Amino acid sequence: MSTIKILIADDHQIVIDGLKLVLSAREELKVVSEASNGVEVLEYLENHRVDVVVLDINMPEMDGIKCAKKVKTLYPKTKVIILTMYAQKSFVEEIVKIGIDGCLLKNNTGKELCDAIIRVHEGKSYYDQIQNFNKSDADHKEFSLSEREVEIIRKLGDGMTSAQISDDLFISEHTVKTHRKNILRKLNLHSSSELIQYALNNGII
Repeated sequence: MSTIKILIADDHQIVIDGLKLVLSAREELKVVSEASNGVEVLEYLENHRVDVVVLDINMPEMDGIKCAKKVKTLYPKTKVIILTMYAQKSFVEEIVKIGIDGCLLKNNTGKELCDAIIRVHEGKSYYDQIQNFNKSDADHKEFSLSEREVEIIRKLGDGMTSAQISDDLFISEHTVKTHRKNILRKLNLHSSSELIQYALNNGII
C-alpha cells in the first residue's frame, strides 16, 4: 500500500502529539502536517495534497464541521474523518449528508483510528461506532467538577504550570494547587498524567 498522507487538526497540542504517536506505529500512515483550527487546515490544503484530514469538532476560528464542508467542496478527493466526544444519531446523519467519510468517538483506540483512515482512503465510510452515538446527553457521565476545575484541567492540558495558571486566572498559586488536589480526589486519580489521560478520554480537553 502507498503512503497515506494525513493532516491532523485539533486545538490541543497534547491531543495532536498523541494521535501522531498512534499513527506512527503504521508504516503506511504518515502525518504530514498539523493545524489548530479549520482556517489553518484550508491554508495548508491550498498548496499541499493530503489524502485524509482528521478533524476535531471544537476548534477556534473555524470548527471541524465548517472546515469539513469546505474541504469536501474544494477538495472532493480528500477524505475527512471527524473526531467527537459526544454524538447523537441526528449528528451522524447530518455529517453523512455533508459527505464526511468517517466519524469516531474521541476516546477511540489507536487501532480504530488507523483502521478508519485506511478504510476511508479506500473509498469506504467508517461509522462503526454509530451504536454509541445514539445516547442522549443525559446518558453522559457527570464529572461533578466545577467550571473552575474544568478550566484548570484544560489549562493543564495546554501544558501550563500551576504558576502560569495562577497568573492567567488571577488567583494564587496555592488556590490552583488546592483545586488540583480536589480534582484528583473527586476523580480518584493519583497524578497529573492520569488526570490528563482522563480528561482526554472523557472529552474535557
